[in-house]
Amino acid sequence: MAKGNDISLRQLRYFVAAADAGQFSQAALRVHVSQSAVTAAVLQLEEVLGASLFDRLPYGVALTAEGHKFEQYARHILETLQDALSEPLFHSRTVSGSVRVGASYTVLGYFLPSLLARFKRSYPQIDIDLVDLDRMNIESAVAQGSLDLGLVIISNTQNMHLFEHQVLIRSPRRLWLSSQHPLAGSATIRLEDVAEHAYILATVDEGEVSTARYWQKKGLSPQVAFRTSSMEALRGLVAHGFGVTILSDMLYRAWSLEGKKIDIRPLADPVPPMELGLIWHPQSHLSAAAQGFRQFLIMACAS
Repeated sequence: MAKGNDISLRQLRYFVAAADAGQFSQAALRVHVSQSAVTAAVLQLEEVLGASLFDRLPYGVALTAEGHKFEQYARHILETLQDALSEPLFHSRTVSGSVRVGASYTVLGYFLPSLLARFKRSYPQIDIDLVDLDRMNIESAVAQGSLDLGLVIISNTQNMHLFEHQVLIRSPRRLWLSSQHPLAGSATIRLEDVAEHAYILATVDEGEVSTARYWQKKGLSPQVAFRTSSMEALRGLVAHGFGVTILSDMLYRAWSLEGKKIDIRPLADPVPPMELGLIWHPQSHLSAAAQGFRQFLIMACAS
C-alpha cells in the first residue's frame, strides 16, 4: 500500500458519496462535481489501496468486502474532521449534565451508536440516558416531559403538530435481493414486478404500516411469504433467496450472518424515503446539555 498522504479528503468524500448513492452519476450530483471526477477519485483510491472497492454492475456500483471495510475508516476520518470544525471545542468540554432520550429499536441499532461515540468525544461531561421505546410511547413521554428528546421515524408520526421537530436523515428505500434472484438481472424494477415474487416483511418499528402505505398507493399488494421483527432473520431469508424486501439504506448491510451477499437495487416507482428525526416539546426549556445534544445531531447529520 502506498503512503497515507497519497489519499486526499476529496477522494474520501467522493468515495463515501458513491457508496451512499450506489451510482457514480448520483454521487457526482450530491457532491456537485462531474461523474468523471468521482470515477477518477475511486480509481485512484483503488490504485493506492491495491484493492477493488466497488463491483461495477449494469445498474450502478456495489461495495466489495474490501470496500465495506475501507468505508468504515473513510467515514470515521470525515466525521472526526467535521466534528472538529463544527463543535465549539473549548465550550463543549465545560458543559455537563444529563439528557434523557427516547429511541426506537432501529434508531438504537442502526443510527445512534457511532453518533453517540462522536458526541462523547466533544461533550465528555454530558451523560446520555437512553430509553428503548416504540414511537407512540416516545411521543407520549416527550409530551408529558419525562423525556427531553425523542428520536423517531417521523414519516410514521401522525401528530407532528404537537411537537417541535427536525428531520435528521431521509434514507432512500430500495429493493434488497440475492444476486441469484430472477429480478437481479432486470434493467428496471417496478413495484408490479416485485409483486410477482415472495416478499419478506419487516414488522419492526411499524414496518408493516409504512410498507402498506406506498403499496396501496399503487393499488398493489406484496406476496408476503414471511413476517419478522428480526432484521438478522430477514437478511438471512433474503440472502438465501427466499424472497425480497424493500427497506431503507439506513438498515442495509451487505452480508447476512452466514456471510451471504445481499444486493440492493433502485425502484423505478416513487417510494417515499424513511425520515428519521428529533422531536421535543414546544414549551420545554431544554437544559444546556439537551440543547448541546440536539444541536450536535442536527449539525452531524447535516454534514
